[in-house]
Amino acid sequence: MTAIVEWSKENDSRMGYFPALYRKVTIQVKKGIADGFFDDGPRLERLDVIFANRYIRAFHQYQTGTAPTQSWQRAFDANKRWWPTVLQHLLMGINAHINLDLGIAAAETVPPEELADLRGDFDKINQVLASLVDDVQNELAAIWPLFGLLNRYLGSVEESIANFSLGKARNAAWSFAEALSTLPAGQRESAIAEKDAFFAAFSTVILHPGLTGSLIFKIVRMGERGSIRQRIELLS
Repeated sequence: MTAIVEWSKENDSRMGYFPALYRKVTIQVKKGIADGFFDDGPRLERLDVIFANRYIRAFHQYQTGTAPTQSWQRAFDANKRWWPTVLQHLLMGINAHINLDLGIAAAETVPPEELADLRGDFDKINQVLASLVDDVQNELAAIWPLFGLLNRYLGSVEESIANFSLGKARNAAWSFAEALSTLPAGQRESAIAEKDAFFAAFSTVILHPGLTGSLIFKIVRMGERGSIRQRIELLS
């Protein structure tokens, strides 16, 4: 993940926004495992590795011309466009990684009969993510001079990120893991493809959140500070 961030900085690629943020989450999870915060550290580490590898694999598939999941395809394609704000790029990554990848990773971490035992540690990751929300808000404020305008029309950035990633998305990811866990391989692949298509379509809402939302995002985008490299460094 560090290599992806460094490559993105060297190549002025917006693909570095999401991994810069995600790497901090992974570091905090690693620290939590070392500190005994989780009930079963080795099991949680296995989940963390499977989960992260889904993103890393999708990145390399995209870079080498092999199609990743549709959700990641949309997220990576958006990085070629000038208009999406940094927040929109982050939410595109969260959409693919939490809404799709997390449930898959949880289902692959343990056999079906052990999945329920994973739930406690799965929920504890919410606390890790919540601990980083204030940092993310401050980083976005450093990038956007019009941060106050965004808050006024679209609500608190802190609440937006927390609600998107910590609440409904993670609960839905757990439900998806439960559904996948007992399915045979063929049916599991079909269920994943169906969920992927749904969230790939949902990514359109992130990029085009209605007339008012799109207008505000355009105003914010025109006022974002710094180069791509500098924004990646801020998020790091």
